[in-house]
Amino acid sequence: MTMDTSPRTYRFLPSTILTSGYLTVGKIMVTSTGVMAMMNDSTHSAMEVHDARLARLHMPTKLVDHFEMTRMMKMHVYAVCMNRREDLGPQALVRGGYTTTSIVEYPVRLTTQMFEIEGVMELSGRFDFTTLMTEGTREFIPIFNATLTAILIPNLRVESAGMLVNRRQIDLVALLNQRVKPES
Repeated sequence: MTMDTSPRTYRFLPSTILTSGYLTVGKIMVTSTGVMAMMNDSTHSAMEVHDARLARLHMPTKLVDHFEMTRMMKMHVYAVCMNRREDLGPQALVRGGYTTTSIVEYPVRLTTQMFEIEGVMELSGRFDFTTLMTEGTREFIPIFNATLTAILIPNLRVESAGMLVNRRQIDLVALLNQRVKPES
């Protein structure tokens, strides 16, 4: 079904997408279910970015090229950064569905081969690393009030109200409240 004949309403959302070598700033076309549903849609392995401006990670302020549209495989995307938390999608979808338990905020640090990400993960109930990383169909997990920094390029820093991180790229998750206090 093409966009012209689809009964859904589409809209463009500005976003920053990070891969292993490039930072892409552009617009992602989504439905009312937001970026979360689009990135976690297992029936589509690729994504399109409209009005895409590309920069290499080691020189994030230097424009390499500008395209009407670029296409990329979702599995190679490390993070999708959004200006507004609401752009991720409806709250129930972002949190993983309806729940009767209260939502707990966990300040976390995530690492991948390329990036470090600090932010807040919202989960219903206790933190369970194995469940988060292996169960369910969500390939991208939401992190709020996030700051992404490239490990080898510390001047590359992206702040985002809502960020989706590819869980297949995550090497480590640490809860910030479990940080060891330095001895005095």
